[in-house]
Amino acid sequence: MINPWFALSFKALQLGLDAQNVVALRMLRLAAGGSRMRTEASRMVSEKAEAIVEAQVVAAAAVMAGRKDHIIAGKTLKVFKKRLSANKRRLSRR
Repeated sequence: MINPWFALSFKALQLGLDAQNVVALRMLRLAAGGSRMRTEASRMVSEKAEAIVEAQVVAAAAVMAGRKDHIIAGKTLKVFKKRLSANKRRLSRR
């Protein structure tokens, strides 16, 4: 069986690559200016705070349930992956 930390590292790498795509899409939106730029700038800040709080809640629940460390880390990565995928879909639309 594969080492769970190796699999988790690979998921983190994928998340990092997807994050780069979202940053590029956001920069294009910000560079365009206008009301969409202001909306995106505000959303960008509030989404990060919401994601961190959600990840902390998920991690705390996993710790209280007695999950192993790599499971806890995987659950928090899922929170960020879910939000990242939603942002990628939203920013890819015109």
